[in-house]
Amino acid sequence: MRIKLRNLPWIAMLMMLAIVAAAVFAPLIAPHDPEEQSLLSRLDPPFWMAGSEPSYPLGTDGLGRDLLSNILFGFRVSLLAGFVAVAISVVIGTLVGLVAGYRANRWFDTVAMRLVDIQLSLPAVLIALAVLAITGRGLWKVIAVIGIVGWAQYARLVRASVLSERGQDYVIAAMLAGASPARIVLRHLLPNVLGPLLVQISVDIPRAVELEASLSFLGLGVAVTTPSLGLRVAQGYQYLFSGSWWPSVLPGVALVLLVLSENLIGDWLRDALDPRFRGRQRRRRRALLRASATPPPSQTGTDLHSDAATPVSVPRA
Repeated sequence: MRIKLRNLPWIAMLMMLAIVAAAVFAPLIAPHDPEEQSLLSRLDPPFWMAGSEPSYPLGTDGLGRDLLSNILFGFRVSLLAGFVAVAISVVIGTLVGLVAGYRANRWFDTVAMRLVDIQLSLPAVLIALAVLAITGRGLWKVIAVIGIVGWAQYARLVRASVLSERGQDYVIAAMLAGASPARIVLRHLLPNVLGPLLVQISVDIPRAVELEASLSFLGLGVAVTTPSLGLRVAQGYQYLFSGSWWPSVLPGVALVLLVLSENLIGDWLRDALDPRFRGRQRRRRRALLRASATPPPSQTGTDLHSDAATPVSVPRA
């Protein structure tokens, strides 16, 4: 069982590579245009059900659009929203955290941390809904909103890492050597916060994907003509209980596989970069080695001398 669990990150990586490749080469792989409609083929079932058509391997939705093509192009929208939105959050949060941590207990640090507290006290979904209700739908609007509402946690994380490092000897030596604040921050402090940043990024990418899908499902995300997985789940929901479950379930399954692979990779990356977890792993391996080197109880104690302890009856002459 341990071997199977140990292989989960590699399975997730292979799944993620397959999804990224399918998204990149979607125009070449997709059998149809995702917005092409064929009312004569509406609600065709997938290939494993009776009545399916070979030209629509995963069936069609209520407007006769190919589900496989919509899933492939939906991967592109989800990955674009996840990576670009998190990149915006990382850039804003890292810059604010570096300056606030290096200039601790000054006005910028105080103002920035109060803004972080306000930002983290408000649910990201409500902020995104309020902004998109005013600005309207659009993929890049969704990406910008998700990126802006996620900067606060990066600012707090980077500030805490900088505060723990700015008192180290190498930073003090750089200050005494006359290094500029920009050189100290970029050359000495920034490399030491990359580990926690990578872990947080791996956790936030699936969250951004889920947030984009949730906003599209609620009708305030991407435009109706954009093949988003969350939007396709919402559009197929009306057929869910009438026997035609595939327009809603299959895009939902694709979204689950995408988020699951990203979460497994994030967990593996967190464990790989966490020195405390590596120490626990080494101690566990040493304990297992000691346990395997110890002979089982059946070979020790009285079992080894059972012949000597058992009385032997000698026949009389």
